[in-house]
Amino acid sequence: MFRFILHRLGMAVPTLLLISVMVFALIRFIPGDPALLMLGDMADAQSLAQMRSSLGLDHSVVTQYLIWIKAVLSGDLGFSISSRQAVLPLLLDRFSVSATIVLVAVGLATLIAVPVGLLAAWKQNSPMDLGLVASATLLLSIPSFWLGLLLLYGFGIKLGWLPVVGYVAFADDPFKAVTYLVLPIVTLTLVEFGAIARMARASTIEVLRLEYIAHARAKGLSEGAVLWRHALRNAFAPTWTLVGLILGNLLGGIAVLETVFTLPGVGRLMVDSIFARDYPVLQGCLLLITCIYVLVNLCVDLLYPLFDPRVKL
Repeated sequence: MFRFILHRLGMAVPTLLLISVMVFALIRFIPGDPALLMLGDMADAQSLAQMRSSLGLDHSVVTQYLIWIKAVLSGDLGFSISSRQAVLPLLLDRFSVSATIVLVAVGLATLIAVPVGLLAAWKQNSPMDLGLVASATLLLSIPSFWLGLLLLYGFGIKLGWLPVVGYVAFADDPFKAVTYLVLPIVTLTLVEFGAIARMARASTIEVLRLEYIAHARAKGLSEGAVLWRHALRNAFAPTWTLVGLILGNLLGGIAVLETVFTLPGVGRLMVDSIFARDYPVLQGCLLLITCIYVLVNLCVDLLYPLFDPRVKL
């Protein structure tokens, strides 16, 4: 087990290093002079020279990368061109909003979808199973932003139960903050419920066909004990992998949903930095999102032996 953990950690380090190189190169491949783009066409030569020097553009590309990665490792991601704020605190503040929505939504979707998928597999081809497959397929077919707009129209505009536009931090008013997060969380929960439920159902059907399940039934165990004590653990392993992929994707890819619900998350910050040509913020967003994706999948790999004992071998 200890060697397994060391192996996964050892694989994560070069991956993160490669990510830093790709993020650095991606920003450098943007056409035009970054200093000129940041200061505008009316900037004088002295201002351009100072900006290039502050960005390290007067060094070679390799030296620029080494200076940048040294600053990143020390927690310095630079300053925003548009707001003059330090990039790292800005990212962490925005990321807390995105992480709250994604973690709660995926957690709720998993807690609901896994038991439902398990029961649907147990009653395969029954009306309940067919209803689950149809519902999951429907939810997977609806874009998240469109479902969010429908919920906004129904519960926000028509019924007036929940706010439509804006955001309130938990530190300011916890109850009001929850009301602003209900609709985006419900939207993501419904969308991800479909994918997780279908995976749980498919993996459970495969597990129920294995010999050890037949042996458990032959010993006289009840169907409930067979499902929850014997089938669930092995059936949940592929579902856990899917949950990790969903978490990684959502933490960096809910910019559209944040725009629909006007939430100050990291996805919306990245979109705004693109339009504002705020390259330090854009570079920080890309680095944070890709690193979070790698770290989430690393955590999934490290927890995988808890659900699939064969991994220990």
